Formats: sequence, C-alpha cells, structure tokens
Amino acid sequence: MKQALYEITSNRRIADAVYEIKLRGDVTEIKIPGQFVNLKIDGLYLRRPISVCDISGDCLTLIYKAIGKGTFQLSEMTAGQTVDVLSGLGNGYDLSVSGIKPLLIGGGVGVPPLYWLAKRLVEDGNSVTAVLGFNSAKDVFYGDEFRSLGVETRITTADGSYGVKGFVTDALPEFYTHFYACGPEPMLKAVYRNTFTSGQFSFEERMGCGFGACMGCSCRTVTGYKRICKDGPVLKKEEILW
Repeated sequence: MKQALYEITSNRRIADAVYEIKLRGDVTEIKIPGQFVNLKIDGLYLRRPISVCDISGDCLTLIYKAIGKGTFQLSEMTAGQTVDVLSGLGNGYDLSVSGIKPLLIGGGVGVPPLYWLAKRLVEDGNSVTAVLGFNSAKDVFYGDEFRSLGVETRITTADGSYGVKGFVTDALPEFYTHFYACGPEPMLKAVYRNTFTSGQFSFEERMGCGFGACMGCSCRTVTGYKRICKDGPVLKKEEILW
C-alpha cells in the first residue's frame, strides 16, 4: 500500500452519470487486475474505493459512477488538480488459471476492472470473450475498447435498447475454460448459478478503511469471514457460501 498525490490529466463523462478519470502518478504498487485504489475527497472523512480500469506507463485509469456526494465532487474536478490516492489495495484476479478461452462477465461499474484483465489475458495469447451487462443503452460504455483488444464482446441491456435484451446470463457462450466476474451481488449470484467451470468473483462493497483494519466489509466463506478490502475483493467460486 502506498499513499501519494496524483495529477488529473482528464476527467470525462462516458455514459449516463459514468465518468472516466485519468491520473498520473506512482503506480508501482498496483500489480494485478482486480486491485483497487482509495481516493481522498476534500471535506469528506471516508475515502472512496474505485477499481483499477487500466495502467499504462505512469497513467492510471479509473471509471466511476457519480451517485453520491463524494463521486459528484470527484466528477467536477478538472485536469491539473491533484488527488490523494492510496494504491495497491486488495488481492486481484489469478490469471494463471484462465485456460485458453477465459470468459469475462461484468455488470455496470463492475466492467472497468475487466478491461485491464482482458488486456493481460490477450497479451498472454488467450482467446477472450467478454459479456458486459447494463440497464439501458444510455448506460453502455467501453464496448469498443474491449473489441479493440481483440476480445469477442457481447453486450446486454435489461430493456433491450442495445445489444441482447436481458442479463449477462442470457448471453453466455457455450464453451469457456474459466470465468472472471465483477458486478452487483444479484448479478454475481446469477452468474454463480449459471456457470459450469471454476471462476473468480470481484465483490462491490462499502468500505471504511479499505485495508482491513475496521472489519466493516466482511463476508462469510467456507473458511470463515473474509474482509473484501483485504482478503478480496476477488474470491474464488468454490469458497463462496451462496
């Protein structure tokens, strides 16, 4: 874990209330897809945890939804301003078990961490499929970015206004060797019930400290309670009690 100031290089809206922010700073503690950072917002006590979307050189890309005071305030920040960032938090995805045809499943703001994961898996020579789920066409983002990596990308919307009508489970391919998922818990539970291989789930949780001290984001597993911020946010399918 490392604390440092990052400079904002861009901060733009890419979908309904969804923003992409690019920061320049020390990214050496961010090792693997699935990790997250914790941003300090001026005037607010608790930091805001946001998953890492991409790393390129010293540039960190994050995607967030402006749904509360902290993220609304973040959305109004502009290039040249600085943000206090705790980086290198959490345990990310294990890429070594992907097999030759991994499947990525993301819902809403659970999509961003899968982008860097997709890049890494493609670089390793894997044939990657991504199923990305949203509520409506106005919520869709990063479909073209996934396709530009050479990823077979399927997009679903609950109202049918874009792509396949339905949920991510309505667009799963027939064959894959391992899956990686991130999104709201109802989606993760549906993925759990509708997948036939082992896989990994990244959980979205409210967090207090973000590094395991407060125990506020604990969840029950087959080996006892685990802290989503410290022991996760990625957990294996086999250890989850659903």
